[in-house]
Amino acid sequence: MKNIFKILLLTLFISFSFAQENIKETVSNKLSDIEAIEVKRLKEIEEEKLKQKKEEEKKAKVLALKSEINAIDAELKNNILLKRYSNYDAYRRISQELDDLKDTLEDVNPKNEDKIFQLNNKIRIKENELELISEYKGSPIGGLINPPEIESYEAISNPFGIINALSYIKKLENNKKQFSSIEERISEITNLLDEKLFAYVELYNTDPKPEYKEEINFLDKEKKDFHMVLEIVSTTEEVYTRKIEQVILETKSQISNQVEKIFNIAMIIFSLFLIAFLIKLALKKYFSQNENYYMTNKVINFFVVFFIMMIILFSYIDNVSYVVTILGFASAGIAIALKDWFMSLFGWMVIVTSGSIHVGDRIKVTRNGLEVVGDVLDISLFKLTVREDITLTSYTVNRRTGRIFFIPNNYIFSEMIANYTHSGLRTVWDGIDITITFDSNHKKAQHIAKEILKHYSKGYTDITRKQLSKMRSKYQLRATGVEPRVYTFVESYGIVISSWYLTNSYAALVLRSTMSPEILEAFMKEDDIHIAYPTQTVNSTTGVRTPPLDLESV
Repeated sequence: MKNIFKILLLTLFISFSFAQENIKETVSNKLSDIEAIEVKRLKEIEEEKLKQKKEEEKKAKVLALKSEINAIDAELKNNILLKRYSNYDAYRRISQELDDLKDTLEDVNPKNEDKIFQLNNKIRIKENELELISEYKGSPIGGLINPPEIESYEAISNPFGIINALSYIKKLENNKKQFSSIEERISEITNLLDEKLFAYVELYNTDPKPEYKEEINFLDKEKKDFHMVLEIVSTTEEVYTRKIEQVILETKSQISNQVEKIFNIAMIIFSLFLIAFLIKLALKKYFSQNENYYMTNKVINFFVVFFIMMIILFSYIDNVSYVVTILGFASAGIAIALKDWFMSLFGWMVIVTSGSIHVGDRIKVTRNGLEVVGDVLDISLFKLTVREDITLTSYTVNRRTGRIFFIPNNYIFSEMIANYTHSGLRTVWDGIDITITFDSNHKKAQHIAKEILKHYSKGYTDITRKQLSKMRSKYQLRATGVEPRVYTFVESYGIVISSWYLTNSYAALVLRSTMSPEILEAFMKEDDIHIAYPTQTVNSTTGVRTPPLDLESV
């Protein structure tokens, strides 16, 4: 019994142990299942969070890429090159549409006239559209791909060409800068397109959408087109720059040659002026009269100007014979049109070479009844400048004086010009007429007048004698008497005592107004000399009427 009891107890113990182990194993299994479920749930949560995080990162990246693309679009907005590229794209699209229309037209049934008419209209419209944007046929940026044309420039042949050459150089430099700026703009837009394409690729990789793929294809083509244009423009810009630099160097070389030529001409002109100055300085010592020096100075100035004109003419006119030929053909017309000018110029040459008139001479010009007496102020190529003075002509004829007259030099050939002071002769004969009665002692009156003349004109008589002596070497002088002369003339109303004397050409009226009262007073002091005036004797008889007095006949 005891053994059975022990066996039962042992069996119970063993069963209990197994049961306990089973319970533990069951519990352990259940716990493992719970833990697995929990782990799985946690893992799912983590995966969800990771997925959510990736979605957020994806969204953030998409937003960042779109923001970058928007920034690039903002930089590309209103870009003239892109607008030109749109015309290029439109040209290709219209060309394709035109080809499709032509293909369709070929397949249309000839009997379907309406369809043919519509297709022909569409073809004409497309051709007109292509004509409007034909500039973009082979270039994505149109005519901008071609640099500005380098205009041909004529050789610099005169100083005025230097100004044009400098403007030409500035224009070339501006053209070079303009074309270089186009290259920079193309390079800039190419870089922006690269960035935009890369951004779209990243965007497509992050969020693959069909519209992104289309944009990538378009951008890739656009980028390739602009890269092609950039290569062409870069090569063209390099060649264009070298060509412009070559032209600028050639133009600057011409400018340097022209400046050197101007400098040489300026040195020659300076030498001419220096030589003329030295000649004037030397001649001034040999001229005692300022008038002669003045005229010599004018002649020297004329020849200096003439030589300067010849130097400039032969320096800047390549074909002088051609100019001479033209002037030869035109000389007849010029001579007729400018006859007075040419005659005045020849008159100037005659005046200068003959020495008939000098500056400072007192002359008298008579034309169409007008008489002018004055002093020569200047002798130019075309005219004499004369200042009118108070003279006997002013007193008896003009009754006014002090005017400036301009007398053409051609008057020397056609009008009478009297010179009161020719060849250094500074005196002229002047006369005073006083009428005495028939019963006056005319011999006594003649003697008195002559003595007064000798007293007042002695100095002028001596001066004239010396001046006439000098003139014998130049002129054939015969009657050279210089003493005062008194002539007696019988007139209808008395005896005229005509007194002639030498006086200063520039002050004849002064001596005349001094001597006239002297002679008159001397005559009036004498009892046997009576001043005469128009008179008439009347015999009155009864019954006889006296005829009226005819003043014009007395």
